[in-house]
Amino acid sequence: MRVSGPTPICGTISGIRGCIRIHHHYHLSKNLGNFLVWLLGGCFSFTGKMQDHGSLPSVLDVHVNVAGRSSVLGKVKSRKARWSVRPSDMSNKTFNPIRAIVDNMKVKPNPNKTMIALSIGDPTVFGNLPTDPEVTQAMKDALDSGKFNGYVPSIGYLSSREEVASYYHCPEAPLEAKDVILTSGCSQAIELCLAVLANPGQNILVPRPGFSLYRTLAESMGIEVKLYNLLPEKNWEIDLKQLESLIDEKTVCLIVNNPSNPCGSVFSRRHLQKILAVAARQCVPILADEIYGDMVFSDSKFEPLATLSSKVPILSCGGLAKRWLVPGWRMGWILIHDRRDIFGNEIRDGLTKLSQRILGPCTLVQGALKSILCRTPRVFYHNTLSFLKSNADLCYGALAAIPGLRPIHPSGAMYLMVGIEMEHFPEFENDVEFTEQLVAEQSVHCLPATCFEYPNFFRVVITVPEVMMLEACSRIQEFCEQHYHCAEGSQEECDK
Repeated sequence: MRVSGPTPICGTISGIRGCIRIHHHYHLSKNLGNFLVWLLGGCFSFTGKMQDHGSLPSVLDVHVNVAGRSSVLGKVKSRKARWSVRPSDMSNKTFNPIRAIVDNMKVKPNPNKTMIALSIGDPTVFGNLPTDPEVTQAMKDALDSGKFNGYVPSIGYLSSREEVASYYHCPEAPLEAKDVILTSGCSQAIELCLAVLANPGQNILVPRPGFSLYRTLAESMGIEVKLYNLLPEKNWEIDLKQLESLIDEKTVCLIVNNPSNPCGSVFSRRHLQKILAVAARQCVPILADEIYGDMVFSDSKFEPLATLSSKVPILSCGGLAKRWLVPGWRMGWILIHDRRDIFGNEIRDGLTKLSQRILGPCTLVQGALKSILCRTPRVFYHNTLSFLKSNADLCYGALAAIPGLRPIHPSGAMYLMVGIEMEHFPEFENDVEFTEQLVAEQSVHCLPATCFEYPNFFRVVITVPEVMMLEACSRIQEFCEQHYHCAEGSQEECDK
């Protein structure tokens, strides 16, 4: 039914009495009328009738009558539907420097030489470091039991959290199940910690060189990253003065990665105490990335950060990936150390809420946790570390003998960093070009340390079989000999 004339819809907006007239040549739908009722606060009356099933007009002539004066606002256009799908701001801000550099490499390996990838931090790639049979059997038993196929609390089974708490509990850093949150790998543990501690516009302190994921996660959430320096001449200890100079009123978290990826360094007890002193003095909580905590060579000792302080609240991140050599199983955890109740319930509740976004890690791995933690034989750990140390010594010795390279001996983890004396390789502008050409000529792939915000170094992964490591070092030597040039004034060195 058409409205017989211009339909007045009158009401009061902020104390002003007015009238809106909609020209008679359009149907007035009930929905539009209801909208105007809401818009005008419900204080008006209708004259005329609206049809119940009319459609909204594409254009309305809107007349407003206030205090006896009439004016025409013009034609109001309704939204015209069209496709406009765009990526979110979070996705646009997500950037992984390793992927950006590696994916943009334009060179191809030498077809006459088998590719040796010293770039992948996955100990399972070459098949020479399998997990222990007890670990595999634990997973089979969990699957066969049929008990772990359903949903569980997002922070993990209580029994599984009790096992992790018991495994890492010590008098200096006591733990209970309530202090453990299970996550989908250590990466998610880090993400949850950043998400619960920092808001957009605040900042976190991140090591340089350091694991690229810290920046990737932080910047996707609008969190500023401030880089503190590690010192290669001091076995990658932190430059504590420079670190403390970065802290301001917006600093909400200090990330400490020990043992280090990419450096393979392990901090001494004394150095860790100095780091804790800075955090305590500045009242900055610590995110301790300790995924490699159980991968330390025999001549070094790992000190869990939480065992050295009861003053500083610490979120320690770890998981099965490295110690048990199963990174694809995606089982990580957060250990909450807060003996002075600085975090209180808010941070704990926040972590629980954030964990509910994906409803927890794999239930089968949770079901196997008790057996994995309790039944894995000590000899398995010993053999893994012995192999890694042997490869680290081999690689360091071989590369240290090559003019133009300055490897730094690791004390743990799965990596070794090598400095490039770029003045002796003038045809390459930086570490990215150096490693690209190494791939092109020798089919050896090492990650340029620009990936870790530390140019003119490259990272070597030491998990490859020994024969492959020897071959890779031999090719790197051949490459360097072909491209090495004496710097001015150093002819005597070149004649050696």
